[in-house]
Amino acid sequence: MVKISPSVLACDFSRMGEEVRKIEEGGAEWVHLDVMDGAFVPNISFGAPIVGALRPHSSLVFDVHLMIEDPIRYIDRFVKAGADYITVHVEACTDVAATLRAIRESGVKAGLSVKPATPLSAIEPYYDLCDMILIMSVEPGYGGQSLIPETMEKMRMLREILSHRDKDILIEVDGGINEKTAKVARECGADVLVGGSAVFGKPDYRAAIDALRG
Repeated sequence: MVKISPSVLACDFSRMGEEVRKIEEGGAEWVHLDVMDGAFVPNISFGAPIVGALRPHSSLVFDVHLMIEDPIRYIDRFVKAGADYITVHVEACTDVAATLRAIRESGVKAGLSVKPATPLSAIEPYYDLCDMILIMSVEPGYGGQSLIPETMEKMRMLREILSHRDKDILIEVDGGINEKTAKVARECGADVLVGGSAVFGKPDYRAAIDALRG
């Protein structure tokens, strides 16, 4: 069954701990933590101290998405903060393989993300170092965007490639996921759905999470 990873980027930051507890009570298995540096993407969000502050208050899988330049510099900080998965961008790493190895050697699951315009060929050399691949279905950096339809075909192709090669790698999709687009994403092979306003923008978190799960 598909896992739901609500993005706290869309939550009430003044009540973040309470918000994370509410999505856990609502049936989410993961929580998506978008870390943005104002360089790789134009926005700035939060860093390892916020992740660490949330960790004692939740048993959810902490799905940390580093939208930052040269993320290998910060792997240790996010591991210590309590990340379960750390996802980096193929476009942001000076040495992709070294970065993924550093994540896995720290005992954390490694994810690799691609922007909408980045071809799958860019990540092909790194399948053996990945526990998860994140398909960005919007341009990273801001919440509330509409899903780019072409990214669903990219995800379907990735699912076929991984199945053909017998790779046990999760596929996550992030951007523009709502009740309607979640159905398409599930049909195209997504294992993990990231939803922001589709969860935190709703009055009933459990109902919203169930709707994404289908």
